Amino acid sequence: MEIYDYETAGGKNLIIDYIESLSKPEKLELYDIRREIREYGLDAFEKLDTRQLRGKLWEIRASQTRIMYVIIDKGGVAFLHICKKQKGKAEKQELEKAIQRAKNEGLMQ
Repeated sequence: MEIYDYETAGGKNLIIDYIESLSKPEKLELYDIRREIREYGLDAFEKLDTRQLRGKLWEIRASQTRIMYVIIDKGGVAFLHICKKQKGKAEKQELEKAIQRAKNEGLMQ
């Protein structure tokens, strides 16, 4: 399965940049998740800690990190946003950011 990371208009990959800023154990865990998805496709999501956020938008929970994504089709997933687990207003802002990116990419209405 192909993973499409969210990039800014200038071509900056926000997902990889965030992962690279983490500690080595966290980084390894997230790269392992990416490898599993590429290798096993939709079956990989059954093994991961996921939950539906809103409509087509889901999240993967890995320790304190959250990856918000949309399944495009059997062959692809779009990673739209990544952040640390938060509560309250901050969490809502992160969710809204992911929803807006999904809408901008034509993945949600």
